[in-house]
Amino acid sequence: MFRLLCVTAHPDDEAGGFGGTLLLYASRGVETHLLCLTPGQAATHRGSARSDQDLATLRRGELARACRMLNIRQHECMDYPDAALDRVGFNGVVAEVTRRIRQIRPHVVITIGPEGAITAHPDHSMASLFTTAAYQWAARSNRYTDQLEGGLKPHRAQKLYYATALFTLPDRQPVSLAPVTTMVEIGEELLEKKIAAFKVHTSQSPLFPIFEKATRQRGPHETFHLAASTRPRLAERETDLFEGVKDED
Repeated sequence: MFRLLCVTAHPDDEAGGFGGTLLLYASRGVETHLLCLTPGQAATHRGSARSDQDLATLRRGELARACRMLNIRQHECMDYPDAALDRVGFNGVVAEVTRRIRQIRPHVVITIGPEGAITAHPDHSMASLFTTAAYQWAARSNRYTDQLEGGLKPHRAQKLYYATALFTLPDRQPVSLAPVTTMVEIGEELLEKKIAAFKVHTSQSPLFPIFEKATRQRGPHETFHLAASTRPRLAERETDLFEGVKDED
């Protein structure tokens, strides 16, 4: 069985950036996993929360409901500080993401681009950098050897993708997006389910009109940039994240 790991920074990133793709591959029998680095406790929009801890609890619940709607097999919301991923120890976070990759053993890893996606959020950029290092280092027997002594084995995922787009948001900080190499057609039905999954994050309801407008502008597909592959290759257009992937551990 193929396995897909998605790494994000905040609750709602999973639906906003990857919802259609996660739904599509789950429907094809792919085992989908989500790793969210923060519970989003520093968000501007706070719903009924009276403290950061209240908001973290609220958003963890929203994330769990969204993951059920997206048919995600397993999800984990870690406890790194929202709006401060650029100030935590790089090596420590990479070690933990590496551990998850070695545990889940995904064939394909997807995450946000290092520019921070169309919102230019610094946490998004850091999630990309952590995941990129972990993708490479999880395969190496000389990285985080304490994990190997504990029974895990190196794991070499076959592809790493960054989510990207064919448009930017003019009212945000500037971003230089990675070129699209892969366009995954999700269709109108999954587009609507993706929007519905995002709207489960009710604490973020002021963002709903902005999100829906941008999502409908993108259309019934999600776009990615192939950032790394175990097979040296020229860049080529794809329509399937698992194109050329072998069903092996």
